[in-house]
Amino acid sequence: MDFTLTEEQTLIQDMAAGFAADKLRPHAAKWDEDKHFPVDAMREAAALGFAGIYVGEEHGGSHLSRLDAALIFEQLSRGCVATAAYLSIHNMASWMIDTYGNADQRARWLPGLMSMDLISSYCLTEPGSGSDAAALRTKAVRDGDTYVLNGTKAFISGAGVSDVYVVMVRTGGDGPKGISTLVVEKDTPGLSFGANERKMGWNAQPTAEVIFEDCKVPVENRLSDEGMGFTIAMSGLDGGRINIGSCSLGGASEALALAKDYIQTRNQFGKPIAMFQASQFKIADMATELQAARMMLYRGAAAIDENDPQKSKYAAMAKRFATDVGFKVANDALQLHGGYGYLKDYPLERIVRDLRVHQILEGTNEIMRVIIARHELGR
Repeated sequence: MDFTLTEEQTLIQDMAAGFAADKLRPHAAKWDEDKHFPVDAMREAAALGFAGIYVGEEHGGSHLSRLDAALIFEQLSRGCVATAAYLSIHNMASWMIDTYGNADQRARWLPGLMSMDLISSYCLTEPGSGSDAAALRTKAVRDGDTYVLNGTKAFISGAGVSDVYVVMVRTGGDGPKGISTLVVEKDTPGLSFGANERKMGWNAQPTAEVIFEDCKVPVENRLSDEGMGFTIAMSGLDGGRINIGSCSLGGASEALALAKDYIQTRNQFGKPIAMFQASQFKIADMATELQAARMMLYRGAAAIDENDPQKSKYAAMAKRFATDVGFKVANDALQLHGGYGYLKDYPLERIVRDLRVHQILEGTNEIMRVIIARHELGR
């Protein structure tokens, strides 16, 4: 084991940190307030290779590792959690096309996705199937060279703005083996979108239902074989869980840095509150827990890179731990700011709001425990 980053990884990390400082952090509060989706900023990130971090080089991907991606998302989230999280979703959807698409499909969609001239969304969750993803009901009935889709997807990031939707649909019987994956383009007749959801956080990205009403999609838009959809969805989520955990780590690291600065300048009872042992112990615990989360995320990322048989367990462990710790650390940082932390003039309340959903998406942390227990008990 070598816990030292390579020179290349350090350069990647520094580049992401610099982009976050210059292009994300100065605007994050305004984007949150205005509910603005910063497509132009994301396209600037794409120019640095951040739209296809682990997509192959043939069509413009960066072909980096999952560990490299974890480093990047950690740093980007220090600038804006919501924007970094959206980039992680775009990366996951693009990777699915790169990994499971044929040569024609990769050539058709990946060049635009790598520049983010095309923006992608991932559509698995439905109003009636969240944690029980294999119970999805969006139906795709084959009619010659097309599938006719009917159903609704819920909580879809980018809905209504994205150009490409990677959609899990039911082409067969009940259960996971009846699920397939279709790529649906924005202007397809029969595709529509619900109203933008009014959310606690993640306001810098739209979230809405994706609705299919006799939506005709060519069979040539199917990724891999019929019945492979659940496998595709779950394989994408291993990496997605590391990514969202890294976003929690980055947001919480930013909150910790703000708290350390604040307690050294805020005076009470005649001295900086950093002089009180209660504050010191709080900072010590926050730093320790974030470092533990960082190590778990890096271990999970390395397991995916190495195709470790237990990669799903490590990814679930890392996601559960990092998102729980990330939210707690950000909340503790807000507490150290006292009443000022509750004001929108300071970034703490936005970081707390943005990080809360990470304990729910990419599989709730309760489902992460189910996955871990199955591995531990051999079930």
